[in-house]
Amino acid sequence: MNPKEIRDLIEFLVEKDIAEFELERGDVKLHVKRGGTSQPPPVVHMTPALGPIPAIPMPVTPVGAPSPPSGGAAATGAAAQPPATPEAEAAEAGLFIVKSPIVGTFYEAPSPGAPPFVRIGDSVQEGQALCIIEAMKLMNEIEAEVSGVLAKAFVSNGTPVEYGMPLFGIRKQ
Repeated sequence: MNPKEIRDLIEFLVEKDIAEFELERGDVKLHVKRGGTSQPPPVVHMTPALGPIPAIPMPVTPVGAPSPPSGGAAATGAAAQPPATPEAEAAEAGLFIVKSPIVGTFYEAPSPGAPPFVRIGDSVQEGQALCIIEAMKLMNEIEAEVSGVLAKAFVSNGTPVEYGMPLFGIRKQ
């Protein structure tokens, strides 16, 4: 597979709005994944047959981007306010936001079938484990940075998370 074929394939995936695609052909393995609110830096993969294959930048549409208003305030001439994000609402409510320090998969319990580390309404202490984020087959415990009461959970079990994404809101005591 040459770089032009890869470029054509990526253009096709963008055109058809396909978020993830994987192809294995002999000793060449191609994995394309797009989406999210930020785009990671390009990565160059080495394959024995072709040598370096440069990453091709892909346009990214933010997931959950608000759709343009139809009617309502815009139709009456009033200034439309952008919807507040859950993180902004939690910060306004005086909550400390625990953010993901890494990209990975969020798990609320130490193992499948085990009770979650914490539940909404639980008291948490600084340094207490709140969840696990799996990254590259490594399980990373995420700890509370402040003591307080767990007031909000922003992600659900098994959800992929990005760097800086809000995980929990803690009401400080």
